[in-house]
Amino acid sequence: MTHNQKILFRILFLLYLTGVLYLCFGRFDNAPSVEWSLFGIPTDKLVHFCMFFPFPILAFLAFDRYTETARKTLTFVGITLAVGLLLAVGTEWGQAHFTDYRSADPWDFVADTSALVLSSFLVSIWDIRKQKK
Repeated sequence: MTHNQKILFRILFLLYLTGVLYLCFGRFDNAPSVEWSLFGIPTDKLVHFCMFFPFPILAFLAFDRYTETARKTLTFVGITLAVGLLLAVGTEWGQAHFTDYRSADPWDFVADTSALVLSSFLVSIWDIRKQKK
């Protein structure tokens, strides 16, 4: 990966984080209403899953130079997962304590965690397979 690509991915990662914070703390009173569930899963939980799924992928693309071996990949992915979980907890805690228009929901955290774990697993497989080539 070239230096310019790394800079681009780091900027994209920062823009992504800004977007997640906006979606978690923004006020959307005038937003159009949507279906409450899709295949029995509440739409809100699907949105949370989709918001947090890119986190490990974008972190990997922004900082992949630390993953020359499978052990380093797993360490990097573990740290990325932990940071993503802290972000998920922080957004739920922040919604509960700093806003009067949003509320914390433990099921949002479950959706965030599911996305982070799945995406981290995929990044691990992707990078370890790349190393074997």
